[in-house]
Amino acid sequence: MKRLWTPAWIARHVAMVVLVVGFLALGWWQISRAASGNTLSWAYAVEWPIFAGFVVFVWWREVRHTLRGPAAAPETVGDAAPDPGVPAVRRPVRVARVPAPVDAPDDADLTEYNRYLTWLNANPGARPGDYPG
Repeated sequence: MKRLWTPAWIARHVAMVVLVVGFLALGWWQISRAASGNTLSWAYAVEWPIFAGFVVFVWWREVRHTLRGPAAAPETVGDAAPDPGVPAVRRPVRVARVPAPVDAPDDADLTEYNRYLTWLNANPGARPGDYPG
């Protein structure tokens, strides 16, 4: 429980209370406006408590996540089955970009178009009309 009393968590608790009280107060204000004849305010009177409920939901989810603590990583790759409740996070794969080899293509239009694209890439500020070819 001490994890929930750090300065960052105290700020989260205060923010949650302020938001929930503010959203519920706005909902009450919309109910008073709706009762005086503004029919659109009925929709807002329902909307603000939903926002308050969402804030409580996110806060509760973060509390549960913090109390669970960091997941223990398996020591070897194949020793345990993945937990279905925890989403798998994988590192992105970096692939070296290697230009495709040009084997004297049979299409002259394709060769000219590739020269044009190479020129555009070499001259980033140029317009297509500036192409000398």
